[in-house]
Amino acid sequence: MSRPIELWYWPTPNGWKISIALEEMGLPYEVKAVNIGAGDQFSPDFQAISPNGRMPAIVDPDGSDGRPLSIFESGAILQYLAVKSGRFYPQEPRGKAEVDQWLFWQVGGLGPMAGQTHHFRQYAPALTADQRHLAYGVRRYTDETNRLYGVLDRRLADREYVAGEYSIADMAIWPWILPPLQGQDLADFPNLKAWHARLGDRPAVVAGRAVGDAWRRNLGAAGKEAEQARKLLFGQRAR
Repeated sequence: MSRPIELWYWPTPNGWKISIALEEMGLPYEVKAVNIGAGDQFSPDFQAISPNGRMPAIVDPDGSDGRPLSIFESGAILQYLAVKSGRFYPQEPRGKAEVDQWLFWQVGGLGPMAGQTHHFRQYAPALTADQRHLAYGVRRYTDETNRLYGVLDRRLADREYVAGEYSIADMAIWPWILPPLQGQDLADFPNLKAWHARLGDRPAVVAGRAVGDAWRRNLGAAGKEAEQARKLLFGQRAR
């Protein structure tokens, strides 16, 4: 029996990717909370695992060479877990390329753009008293997220999953589809809407999405605790 994988985690879209994958793959894991609003990402223990100071990260005590292996960056983690489990990642080159391109599309496109949409629509209003400066950022990233939703909707017009069979690409993309927070309406994207609902009904997706739900706080809220959390997340400089 494999020893549990350590999942260094906080309940955000990037964290959900990995908790969903671990549930889907049936790999044993234990959660190590990284409270990003309290600054846990700056701890020496965590940065030894994730030099970029971002979660998620994992430590597999049973690496392929018999030694513990730590991995940061959610796309790299998904690829590693898929290879380890032998699931949700084709072995033949054409199928693997299909999955890789959509996985990289998420980590290089949808995630960063939707993340900026979250920032300007939810958090930035609490960071500045002059709301006029926010209008361009809100419009720019909301429109780009809309464009990316359209890319997915067209892709899903003739298939159930983004890269053939259900794969780590779907697991990477699904947590980032958060229409109300991103100023989107899934009624405008019927293929994406059906795909999102189909994945949302999977028991492993439900279980993975629920990990740490009670920990999450609204960083757009008022109060000293929320203000300090915003400073930690959005006022970071080189250390």
